Amino acid sequence: MAKKILIIEDDKFLRKVITKKLSKGGYSVIEAIDGEKGLEAVKKEKPDLVLLDLVLPEMDGFEVLAKMKKESSLSKTPVIILSNLGEKEEIDKGFKMGATDYLVKAHLIPGEILDRIEVALNKGRAKNN
Repeated sequence: MAKKILIIEDDKFLRKVITKKLSKGGYSVIEAIDGEKGLEAVKKEKPDLVLLDLVLPEMDGFEVLAKMKKESSLSKTPVIILSNLGEKEEIDKGFKMGATDYLVKAHLIPGEILDRIEVALNKGRAKNN
């Protein structure tokens, strides 16, 4: 069965590019356009991994991550932050809050997303075995 990836990203163009890349990579993709809808989707869909933007309408990515980590059923879900916020403080904060990985959009090569997702999913499997 295809691994389920949830993308929480308000930029429609970027969301479509990533969705297309992940679908071609054999993943099942769910999309959310803001933090609130993203958190609802995490609870309802139980994705294998979440790609999370930080600057979002309704609820920012840090808040989504914090709420996920507080809920035991969601806390082990790997989260890769995908953001334009590339300052060391933001990156450190993301990791401290429990993110599995942190990708800066400006430095991103679309194929790299697939590689990083594979690594994150395999890390999760290693921890669960």
